[in-house]
Amino acid sequence: MRIEVLLDVKTTLGEGPVWDVEQQRLYFIDSMDGRVFRCTANGTEIRAWDVPGKIGSMALRKDGEGAIVSLQGGFHRLDFNTGDCELFHDPEPNMPANRLNDGKVDRRGRFFAGSMDTMEEGPSGALYRVDPDFSVTKVDDGIICSNGPCFSPDDKTFYFQDTWTGEIWAYDYEIETGAVSNRRTFAKVDGSNGGAADGSTVDAEGYLWNALVYDGKLLRFTPDGNLDRVIDMPVKKVTSVNFGGPDMDILFVTSMAKPPLPRFPGDGVQRGSLFAIYGLGVKGMPEPRFGA
Repeated sequence: MRIEVLLDVKTTLGEGPVWDVEQQRLYFIDSMDGRVFRCTANGTEIRAWDVPGKIGSMALRKDGEGAIVSLQGGFHRLDFNTGDCELFHDPEPNMPANRLNDGKVDRRGRFFAGSMDTMEEGPSGALYRVDPDFSVTKVDDGIICSNGPCFSPDDKTFYFQDTWTGEIWAYDYEIETGAVSNRRTFAKVDGSNGGAADGSTVDAEGYLWNALVYDGKLLRFTPDGNLDRVIDMPVKKVTSVNFGGPDMDILFVTSMAKPPLPRFPGDGVQRGSLFAIYGLGVKGMPEPRFGA
């Protein structure tokens, strides 16, 4: 196994890596600076788009050159050709202290993304489902900081977490309807060193990978929630993970250059870099696109 800096872009809050198998390109975001990035698997052909606000996540759309993005001011459509970013629904118009955060698409083209309290203190956030017709449904609430949505390979389990509970949750998932139920603790995260569960992905074997932000570790859990593997990263503020590359065997890891709040720790010279991990002996699954 080896860990390399793929791009030293110093993202203020790098997040949400998404590998697109169709284009063979990696997308990721800078949440605080409101920017979407794209590059090749080896870190070349870099392109960026500005969006009108803080961005929590993005998902590529099936219907052409664009994405659905979750911004502080609601869900938007981003056109890669023109750079236009159009609001189609704000689920929390009367909650200015909240913003939308992490999101993922299921294999029927639905986008799940949650909101968070920007001070990461109160349970004012919720989890939303955006269906292919762009309708939005609240599916859970009482959340401080939404993070890590992802799905098991058999589409029967939806994973999600409120970062500051110290837990990763599992829900029963109904792929035909997009309904979630029976929330339960999938795994507990050791926060004794200040770490907390951030972005997640599920590999082809059904194991869940999580970025332990502020503790500089990546955790791999078995499908029944046992800790299987721990990888120490060169920086403490790792934020999210996604498999990609031509053989789907490179683990891309985002990080942040600046903590969002003063109470969080600083980091070393590689802070804010996009990392690539090679030789894990594990492959990921393609990320679905949003839409019918």
